[in-house]
Amino acid sequence: MSEQPKIADMRRNYDQGALDRGDLASDPLVQFNDWFEKASSNHGGFFRRLGVATYKWFQTVTGKTGIEANAMTLATADKQGNPSARMVLLKGVDNGGFVFFSHYEGPKGRHLTDNPVAALVFYWPHLERQVNVIGKVARITPEESVKYFTTRPRGSRLATWVSKQSVAVPDRNFLETKWHETEKRFPDDIPKPEYWGGYRLVPHQIEFWQGRPSRLHDRFLYTKEETGQWKIERLAP
Repeated sequence: MSEQPKIADMRRNYDQGALDRGDLASDPLVQFNDWFEKASSNHGGFFRRLGVATYKWFQTVTGKTGIEANAMTLATADKQGNPSARMVLLKGVDNGGFVFFSHYEGPKGRHLTDNPVAALVFYWPHLERQVNVIGKVARITPEESVKYFTTRPRGSRLATWVSKQSVAVPDRNFLETKWHETEKRFPDDIPKPEYWGGYRLVPHQIEFWQGRPSRLHDRFLYTKEETGQWKIERLAP
């Protein structure tokens, strides 16, 4: 039996790219959209394209998806400052910020009501890139939430009625029974529950991180000033 590698010995060298001040857009949301488009597509060198091809092969063989470029860590904190983080999916980027959806009455919904500030982290390992975002969070309009809700698959819409997020349940059968009951309740149209909807994080800081050899990574921080302009600074790795 082969010996498992020690956690402390697990490391990789980053050599897929570089980031210079001249590469950056003046608006961080423009810069984010550029990086996101590359993370979602076949752009890049041979090894990046090979990675994308491998993921597509994996999807074809298993029927499962590979990297989700819109997956992000959402970190919130309660009134006492106790932090919590989880993976959610980005569902839009506009001039106002980053849009995602959730239950308003779950833990993150309660956090965002009591302490409406959050952080996002995007990590794209095939590009050796991270984006870190900090900003204030507010609910989007009910109309915006309904518009998105109607685009979701039927199963996803049913799930918002079946699951009271993070509430303890007795067993799997309990959820499946509720699922079948909800299917009968909504044979056709499924309305959006009042307790579910979208949030928009309006950033005041966005950092772009590009992995580099020997841990001398490239990091640039955008900070929004009172004038509405963005200040850009290079950070030590």
